[in-house]
Amino acid sequence: MGDFDLVVVANRLPVERLTAGTTTTWGISPGGLVSALSPVLESRNAVWIGWPGEVGEVGASFPVNWEGIALKPVLLSEDERDEFYLGFANATLWPLYHDAIRSPTFDRTWWHAYVDVNARFAKTAAETAAFGAIVWVHDYQLQLVPKMLRDLRPDLRIGFFLHIPFPPRELFMQLPWRREIVEGLLGADLVGFQVPGAASNFSRLARHLVGLRGTDSLVDLAGRQVRVGAFPISVDTGRLMERARDPAVQTRALQIRSDLGDPEAVLLGVDRLDYTKGIDHRIMAVKELFADGTLSAGRHVMVQMAVPSREEDPHYQREREHLEQLVSEVNGEFADVGHPAIHYLYQSVSFDELISLYLAADVMLVTPLRDGMNLVAKEYVMSRIDATGCLVLSEFAGAASELRGSLLINPYDLDATKNAIRHALEMDKTEERARMRRLRRIVRRHDVHRWASSFLVALDEQTASETPEGGQRH
Repeated sequence: MGDFDLVVVANRLPVERLTAGTTTTWGISPGGLVSALSPVLESRNAVWIGWPGEVGEVGASFPVNWEGIALKPVLLSEDERDEFYLGFANATLWPLYHDAIRSPTFDRTWWHAYVDVNARFAKTAAETAAFGAIVWVHDYQLQLVPKMLRDLRPDLRIGFFLHIPFPPRELFMQLPWRREIVEGLLGADLVGFQVPGAASNFSRLARHLVGLRGTDSLVDLAGRQVRVGAFPISVDTGRLMERARDPAVQTRALQIRSDLGDPEAVLLGVDRLDYTKGIDHRIMAVKELFADGTLSAGRHVMVQMAVPSREEDPHYQREREHLEQLVSEVNGEFADVGHPAIHYLYQSVSFDELISLYLAADVMLVTPLRDGMNLVAKEYVMSRIDATGCLVLSEFAGAASELRGSLLINPYDLDATKNAIRHALEMDKTEERARMRRLRRIVRRHDVHRWASSFLVALDEQTASETPEGGQRH
């Protein structure tokens, strides 16, 4: 039994190895979960359990503590990375949970690796947590951990949060190990999702597959009640506004616009390189706007940043090649000398550089085909401290249920996407500011601290109702 009162269990640690020549250091890793959880954990007696992102041992340089958060690595072999992570997590669950935009692969070897790695995470958490501690398990890679952990440590208070969509029953039932996944999640006291629809999908599926009684928000499992609910994740609004007000960041934003040729309007897309993000659909809509004269090189420019993701996966390598070819075709047809139609960047950037890009952009294009939430939309909104700018947002992003001041579109409908971009470009400043102020109020009221607090309070309430006074949890 360990000493930590709060244990976060996630597939990845919040740090990654950085190599420059012969020098190796560790730095903060990119990703929404890192930015969302770090502010919550820094002031607590907390430990973060996760995979360092590379196979084999981490070496003596690995930091046991990062910005006040203790770190506990779970190591994977090369075969486990291929079968658990690239295989079952990202070639089976990821496409299935994203409405089968691409067909999932069902491989028994991958499933066995998923079971084994989940068991290792559960064992590490059991050894690390203090008596009665809160263990907060995150995301689709670790859906078996709650039940495994409850079997090892029935005294713990266990929460699970899914950051990606949860599919409807018709899709989930394709999974050969559907019952095992559902029973794994039911090991938690509280199972959280981004939006109410996903929570309802899970509750109904649990009642159907496992034969439980209950409602969409509470199911009964052999006398133990499991609460199910929606807890939309958000961003650190204070930090975003602070950086957006920084003179150096604002100067950099002006420099970006100057480097782009001081166009009338800058369109921006920032996404992980992933087929679920709808980047190619977005570029096709922009291509047609250049073709019909709505956009013209020199007056308008699009900046598309694709953050590297799962580079060892050949499917993602092909996605990169497809996007680069598409951008090249648009520029070949519509660019002028010195004025590309689209600037395409395949790279990660610093947080300040990202805020500068947000400040430089007149129109933000967040158009995923399916997304659990999408924090880029909320980051853009909170960066716009002067209440200017327009957000074009896919109705299939979880954020669409909150961000009602945005221009909502169906990303599969190119005409709708084009019309929304036209509306954004032609919108008068009064409407633009009214929309952005509304968006900023929404996000500011529901920031990352409120998200984490609401989840942990709900977990406390649920476990308190389940624990007899002076007794041991079960």
